[in-house]
Amino acid sequence: GCTQKYIVKNYFYYYLFKFSAALGEEIFYITFLPFTYWNIGHSVSRRMIIIWSIVMYIGQVSKDILKWPRPLSPPVVKLEIRTDAEYGMPSTHAMAATAISFSFFIATMNHYKYPFELGLAAAFVFSTLVCLSRLYTGMHTVLDVIGGALIAAALLVLLYPAWDAIDHLLLTSPFSPLVSIVVPLVLCYNYPKLDYYSPTRGDTTTILGAGAGATVGFWLNNQLAAASYAGEDFHLRLPLLTGKTVVVMLARFLVGILVILLTRRLMKSVVLGALGYHYQFPVADLAARRRPEVEVPYKFITYSSVGFSATVVVPLLHELLGLM
Repeated sequence: GCTQKYIVKNYFYYYLFKFSAALGEEIFYITFLPFTYWNIGHSVSRRMIIIWSIVMYIGQVSKDILKWPRPLSPPVVKLEIRTDAEYGMPSTHAMAATAISFSFFIATMNHYKYPFELGLAAAFVFSTLVCLSRLYTGMHTVLDVIGGALIAAALLVLLYPAWDAIDHLLLTSPFSPLVSIVVPLVLCYNYPKLDYYSPTRGDTTTILGAGAGATVGFWLNNQLAAASYAGEDFHLRLPLLTGKTVVVMLARFLVGILVILLTRRLMKSVVLGALGYHYQFPVADLAARRRPEVEVPYKFITYSSVGFSATVVVPLLHELLGLM
């Protein structure tokens, strides 16, 4: 649990790439993806979440199948500890950044009024910064990063023609909630086994759980024809953004994030407490919490609740508060 000592010689690069690295982690997913659902467009957010879930699952599983080690330290100086136990190839930060930035660009370019060149440049800069951050922090080789970006790009190309069909199926099929829960759970319980503990299974369960909860929320909103979903998506026109619009968007975001954080905190306590009681272990026992029979339901239930809350509870609260 110790990192190699280092001296920061350029604070601009240090903070730039530390921030860029955070754009591929939970703090970004739990803020940006819900923000797009509340403020940009429901269809945009749904497509991003579909792509994100598939890309990240394939990336995480690929790591534990290929088992390519991360760069050796020394000579590399590693600025992170948590993910050091994971394998390196492919870089899931690079995969997530490429998938999210370009799926957002593709999903919005024909529906929202902004320059095509600006959107393409923004997607390229975003994904490039995250990719470079993995080299700067010493967590990946150049090959890991290039491999991750290329795999994500290939998956985008393969999945793009099926976007509308998948989205329609998930919204309208009576089996959608069951499939959305059962399939991710089966994938999580049958995750590749390693000789030592790695956070990849837990992170994968977190991602698939959040995607499952959000998908059930999408389906439920469509079935109930909720008033907040009956109209067209909010159309983002940068020159026409007014101060009032910005305030409403910010209020939606702050209210939503507060609900999400409270949901996550509550569900973590309840689910972990229930599992601890069932399997007879103290909540503080880290080794017990890493067992598959504990880690998978703990993280899946917690984050599926977060996804459901973000797509159903928060919009209802927005409507109640007059923020729609």
